[in-house]
Amino acid sequence: MMKPITNNLIVELHVPDLNIAKEFYSKLGFNVSLDDKPNEKELGYLTMIRSDPAGKTMLNFYGGDERVNNQSFFKQFPKETKRGYAIEVTIVVARIDEFYDKIKTSLKDNIVREIKELEDHNHKWKDFRMVDPFGFYLRFTELINWGQK
Repeated sequence: MMKPITNNLIVELHVPDLNIAKEFYSKLGFNVSLDDKPNEKELGYLTMIRSDPAGKTMLNFYGGDERVNNQSFFKQFPKETKRGYAIEVTIVVARIDEFYDKIKTSLKDNIVREIKELEDHNHKWKDFRMVDPFGFYLRFTELINWGQK
């Protein structure tokens, strides 16, 4: 059995609607751990965690309304720019067939590549790909050796 991945990477997705994020990611088994709603002075912040036998996955969401488009770095791009362009958010799932069967009907329009078995030099694993409502590209995969010893 491979060791779970442990690192300190924090992923923060900037989105214009925290409720849409909450609804979508809840269907993927994520639970809200922090929900600061946007107000007149500040944008909101949402943290969601998915617990799985393969380990925990935490995603953070910043924004909550159109003001997110004025963030210092992202404001240089048109609002219509697909979020997450050229980034793949990889989420490890222990029982991927079971997980896929659970969501393949309710989120079928978000699936961009169905589950399939992959193989490289010494490994076989399954994964599938989705796009969230904001355009972030998500990869759900079985735990494989990510170059760890």
